[in-house]
Formats: sequence, structure tokens, C-alpha cells
Amino acid sequence: MSVFVSKSVRVWVLAAITIAIASGHASADKRHYSRKLDSAVAAVAGKGGHRTRVIVRLRQGAGASVKDVLRRAQSDVKYDHESISALTADLRADSIEAIADLDEVESVSIDAPVEALATAIPASTGAALRRTLGVSSDLRTTGRGVGVAVIDSGISPLPEFGRRIRAFYDFTRGGIATRAYDDYGHGTHVAGLIAGGAPGGTDQSNVGIAPGVSLIGLKVLNSKGSGYTSDVIKAIEFAVANRYWLGIDIINLSLGHVPFESATTDPLVRAVDKASAAGIIVVVAAGNVGISPVTGLPAYGGILSPANSRSAITVGSEHTMGTRTRADDVIGPYSSRGPTWIDGYAKPDLVAPGHKLLAPVDKDSDLPKSNPSLKSGSSYGPTYLTLTGTSMAAAVTSGVVALVLEANNDALYGTQPALTPNAVKAILQYTALTMRDPAGVEYDRMTQGAGALNADGALQLARAIDTGGARTRYSLIYGVSPVSYIDGALPWSQFIIWGNNIVWGDSILRYSSTWNQNLIWGDNIVWGDNIIWGENIVWGDSTIWKTNIVWGDNIVWGDNLIWGENIVWGERLDENVIWGDSILGLLGL
Repeated sequence: MSVFVSKSVRVWVLAAITIAIASGHASADKRHYSRKLDSAVAAVAGKGGHRTRVIVRLRQGAGASVKDVLRRAQSDVKYDHESISALTADLRADSIEAIADLDEVESVSIDAPVEALATAIPASTGAALRRTLGVSSDLRTTGRGVGVAVIDSGISPLPEFGRRIRAFYDFTRGGIATRAYDDYGHGTHVAGLIAGGAPGGTDQSNVGIAPGVSLIGLKVLNSKGSGYTSDVIKAIEFAVANRYWLGIDIINLSLGHVPFESATTDPLVRAVDKASAAGIIVVVAAGNVGISPVTGLPAYGGILSPANSRSAITVGSEHTMGTRTRADDVIGPYSSRGPTWIDGYAKPDLVAPGHKLLAPVDKDSDLPKSNPSLKSGSSYGPTYLTLTGTSMAAAVTSGVVALVLEANNDALYGTQPALTPNAVKAILQYTALTMRDPAGVEYDRMTQGAGALNADGALQLARAIDTGGARTRYSLIYGVSPVSYIDGALPWSQFIIWGNNIVWGDSILRYSSTWNQNLIWGDNIVWGDNIIWGENIVWGDSTIWKTNIVWGDNIVWGDNLIWGENIVWGERLDENVIWGDSILGLLGL
């Protein structure tokens, strides 16, 4: 996600965040709504005859019977989401509880508005993405043969994309095949960061990570950058169903909504997980809720949906300061920090450049028209804009993932299985670069994940991994030194974060195409719901992590966070915000 554009959007985001966090813990105690309702639906259930657009998850095979009930209740069924066994429908508020009480219904979730948001920060910092990521001299790797589905506001068929927009479908109009277009501009900017090329030239150092990638545009956001969760789900389902025909290897989601329920029941998260299980690598923006809207202090727990999917690659935003050196990089203060709300998953997975990034848009789309200050003085032309946020960071990461897939495939001459989504995430994290704040203090893992995206290291490792796993003990074609040289020698993190677990050491080098969440891996880990590793942690229902965390039903995190039914954050209790029962009164709930 990128940061805020308009007052109305800002008000919606802050209100939604507050409702999600407050009522997610408090409403179940104060009201007698079914446990099947997410917090947003629970807030409106039973209140009059107005209609609310919801996503109803069903027991497998119960679609026909529930559809019949919905029709008799004068509800309009809009979509049938077969992959996640769900229906999107308009329900009368006074019928929601009755529908939820049906044995065939698993849960009822709000069809939440999703937004792609961009901040008006004029003038590019001049950061050359491929150069700062360490691959500017690698002109042989461009993402050739890799397809990326950009689920966003569309893609304008600009010269920068040549003939590489393979297909375009508009889910704001039911998923029809149509000419490529983008009436908002955000999706084109995202696509430009992933795969744009300087028009008429060969210099790819300033625009686009993977200029050889094929693009599949799946439009879900309107001319103002907003849309419905159900449209995003339909686009994801379409991408999975047509992944071979359209050649979709990666899905980029630079959008999201506030989590109103656990990731285990969230329909959008379940759709992302289905895509990952099908072998598609899903890259998601973490969100831009890194600062408390009340106190202005750093805020934990702001990861949006579907960035709270454990199977997705969740990306926060890094500011490269417009330089090649990585020593001066910082985390964007707006970048959402983990853990995920409700479930407490460790996120983000890593961070990537996302601040003041230059990419093309259609001059007639809404973003350049509404925000003339975004226009760049770049020599590329007046339709290049600089945008900031985790939307941009996700796009940069998707471009690097495309390079990784191509590099691994070429190294094995296309004879071995492709890297799995889990393996790609592990490669990016293992080769990530640990970040420190301006005072030299290492950022915590809920802020930076495994560290900063390192394309040079990821390509080194991808070229060395034998996905067939038959050559050596470590399944490597040749040895790899865990260091990158980008304006100096930079050591890799050499660990990965998975759900609530961290794997240290050389475990990634023991490649397995069946990586999942229940493995005995290396000499030091039991991987599942409970974990014991190294000398640092015992992690189950409660956790002690070095000196910083006690994690169970309540959390004490470092010097600045107490997490239970209420949140207290900030260094002083008289300067903090408490998000819990008290916020309900402010909302009139």
C-alpha cells in the first residue's frame, strides 16, 4: 500500500483501523452476536433493514442450499467463490444473524473496501533501482519468460511495456476481457516498477526491475483507486484457474484492507493462500499504518489484509535516500509493523525500496490530474510520477522475484522443477541485509522482517540451488559466499522468518520442494505450532524471545508495548494511546 492522498480516504482508513482493532477484541464481550461474524459485520448486524455487502463462507458443498435461503431472504447473490467455498451477497442487516446461525455457514465477513493509496511527494530522489539492488550490470537477467499478474487499477498500454501486456480483464465490470487501460494510474505505476523499460532505449538502470516480464492486468480498482474485496478474490481465483494458459508465475497485490477477523477465516487471505498452494508466488504490500494516528508514535500491529497471510511475501517500505550505498537506508515510518492483529503472526517478511520511486502513468489517468505535484521533471517525460509507500515496495519485490525465477530456471536449463513460493520467500529472507536506524540501532524484526531486499544475493543463491535436490548434501550446484558487494561488502541475514518462527544458519541450503510449516529442519528446529531452536526461544502458547518478548495472550515487547485486550504503546504511559474498549465510545458503538 502507498500512503494517503485525500482527507476522505484518510478518514475512512483511520475509522476502519479503529473499528477493526477495538471491536475485534471488545465487541464479542459487549454484544451477543454470533462468533461467526467478523467485527465489522457484528457492528451493523440487526440494525435496521439497510443492506450490507458481505462474504459468506460455507461448509463444503453447501452452496445451493444457502443460495436458496438467501434468495428467500431477498438477498442479492453477486459472486460464487468456489475456490474458498463462499458467496458474496447483499444482506439486510436484520437478517445477518439468522444467516450466520445456519449450520451450513462457517463465517460472515464484510466485503471490505480495498484501496490503493499514493502520497503526493514531488521530485524523484534519483535512486536507480537496479543499481541500488545490486543488479544494474546484470543485463542478461530481465525476467524473460516470467508472467506477473498485477491486480490493481489496471495497466495503461504505454510504450514502456511494448507488447508485453499479455492479457487484460476488468473485474470492476464482471471480469470481462477488454483493452488494457488504467483510469486511476496506480496499477500502471506498479507495473512500471516491476517491468517498465525506458522508451526507445536500452538503459534499464532507472526504470523497472524486470523489463523482460510479461504482464497480465486484472483491474479491480476504479478511477479513484478503490474497490471491493470480492472483486480482488474473483481476480485471484481467475489467476489461479488460468495460470498455465496465461503464464502467471507471480501475483502482485499493492492493496488491502484493515483486518476485521483472524487470517484463518478472512476470505481474502484464504484466496491468497489458495493461490500460493497452486504454486503462484503472491507478493503483498504490508500497509502504511506504521504510525499511531492518535499519538504520532511508532505503532505495532498495523499489517493489513491480505498481508497477514502467512503464505504471502509481505513487504514493508525502505527509503534508500537516493543513493547506491545501503548504509544510509532507513525504514519508512509509515510502513506497517507486525505482528499481525488478532493472530500475532510475525510480519513483514522483509522490506524493499518504496520511497519516492519513479515510474510511468497515463497522463489522462486520475492520479496525475488530481496531483500535479507528483509529476517528475524526469527526462523520460511528463507522465512519470514519484509515488511512495509499501505499494511501491511490493512492486519492486515482484520484479526481483521474476529475476530469481528466471535465474534459477536458466541455471538448470529448464530441466528441474520451478522454485516454490515458500522457497522464493526463504531465498529473499536468507539473502536480506540487516538494517539499522540513523542512530545505528538494529531495527526489530517486526519492523524490518528479515531485512532489506538484496537482489544481488537472491540471484546468487537462486542460480546455485538445484530444485531436484539430488546433487549434494546441500542441494547446491556450487558453493555460495553469503555476502554481496554493493558499494562495499554486505553480509546476508542468513535466516528466515516463517509465521511465528525463525530458522537460523544454513537450513535454506538443504532445499526441499515440499517446504511447509511442519518440518524437522537441520539440527535445531521443530517447525509447526510449537518450536524449540538454538538458545533463544521456546515458542508455543507463550514465548520468551531473547530479552524482548513475552508472547501469549498478552505481550510485553521491548520497552514500549503491552498487548492484551488493550494496547498501550509509547515510552510514557501518559503520552500513549490505549486501543481497546474505550475507543468504542468515540465511535458511538
